[in-house]
Amino acid sequence: MGIKRIDHIAIVVENLDKALEVYRDALGMTVTAVKEMPEQDVKMAFLPSGDSEIELLEPLSTESGIARYLAKRGEGLHHICLEVDDIAATLAELKAKGAQLIDEEPKPGAHGKIAFIHPKGAHGVLIELVERA
Repeated sequence: MGIKRIDHIAIVVENLDKALEVYRDALGMTVTAVKEMPEQDVKMAFLPSGDSEIELLEPLSTESGIARYLAKRGEGLHHICLEVDDIAATLAELKAKGAQLIDEEPKPGAHGKIAFIHPKGAHGVLIELVERA
């Protein structure tokens, strides 16, 4: 299993524009992209910092997974994403080791193939894996 780096830290926000007033305007971070992913019902902003980035997530509807998370837990840290060389091989190795996976197969994400490890199996932290395109 080849973990390359922390790819990003994702933060759930109620209002992306309001959040950018802090991260972009007050902290001086640069927004490199804002994307909507209708299949995940989320709007995202990407703010690089060094070899990693902060990803801000705003739900597009009250029915989305991000909206349910926000309603239950409020704004804040959602997940940590680790970049891997080969996501399929990493998932197979994790499954063989008994890891509690949400996704046993990779799916399309904002920057490549992604999959999640369940927080119940990672001491309360949702972990995303990404194989960048």
